[in-house]
Amino acid sequence: MQLDVVNNENRKVGSVEVNDDVFGGRINGDLMWESVVHANAAERRGTHKTKNRANVSGSGKKPWRQKGTGRARVGEIRNPLWRKGGTVFGPMPRSYDYRLPKKVERGALRAALAEKLKSGDIIVVDGLAAPEAKTKTAAAILKGWNVIGKAVLIDVAVDENFARSVRNIPGVSLVAASRVTARDVLGATHVVTTPGALERLQQVLV
Repeated sequence: MQLDVVNNENRKVGSVEVNDDVFGGRINGDLMWESVVHANAAERRGTHKTKNRANVSGSGKKPWRQKGTGRARVGEIRNPLWRKGGTVFGPMPRSYDYRLPKKVERGALRAALAEKLKSGDIIVVDGLAAPEAKTKTAAAILKGWNVIGKAVLIDVAVDENFARSVRNIPGVSLVAASRVTARDVLGATHVVTTPGALERLQQVLV
């Protein structure tokens, strides 16, 4: 399968061959779902915290003697059975990240790229670089490529000037080919990539 390569003026300047095993395979929705859930979990802050009986304010003195009063025995006013007492087994700060097999990550990215190619939302450009950091220029280039809304731009190495140019455009992100995920691809309306990044992805995903 061949894809056209366009320049900044959206004119065809060449073509690139893509591997059918990578971009023409079965679209596995289960793998994509697992990858997206993993990426969302890894970004959770996990700063929630409740106070147990050691953290709530209150005296540690025994309110009354153990026997002889006719009342229930109690050791301190901070116990969880009392009002304003500690919370038992409440949420504590923790990381929600977990390990996902590399084969699942690669399979999910392969399926996400195949889905975008099938819908015609992958655009191959000859370069993602800018001589200076200007958001207006980057926005004009994206408009020339008919890229509207959310988009992920993929290159072998991120150009600093181009990255600074697009970072103020809502929904647009520039990602290195070695760090792109299935969530990045699925969350974008368009995928803009260079031939070098496409070749790198094919080498990893084949």
